[in-house]
Amino acid sequence: MLAERLHCAFTDGDAFHSAANKEKMHHGIPLTDEDRWPWLKTIRAAIEEKQKAGETAVFTCSSLKRSYRDILRDGDKDVCFVYLKGSREVLQERLTTRTGHFFDPSLLQSQLDTLEEPGADEAVTVSIELSPEQIVDDVLKQVEKR
Repeated sequence: MLAERLHCAFTDGDAFHSAANKEKMHHGIPLTDEDRWPWLKTIRAAIEEKQKAGETAVFTCSSLKRSYRDILRDGDKDVCFVYLKGSREVLQERLTTRTGHFFDPSLLQSQLDTLEEPGADEAVTVSIELSPEQIVDDVLKQVEKR
């Protein structure tokens, strides 16, 4: 929805995971930093491709740690992170009702354990308790202020 409102491309970062990473997650095995580094660098390269083409784009990915976000940002002031914040219960409910994805919902706790919530210096934070339309409105308002 955000990409639609911005009239730009949308790319799901999960598309950049290796087959081995997808297999691990499908079997409930948490990824390590070593698993994630190549994935993050591939996403960063895709961001750079869009920028070189003069295009705006929305990319999604977990970017759980500051070090991951640093790789994705790579000192680029035009990269803006949006942290969709929600309770464990809401996240669990959404994961268990999602279909057709390789991520095993049992991995939620390991993701929450890994999470380093971004501060105001790093990201726009929006509650996922809102409707999708309200989330997009909130993101756009906050991004305008930056």
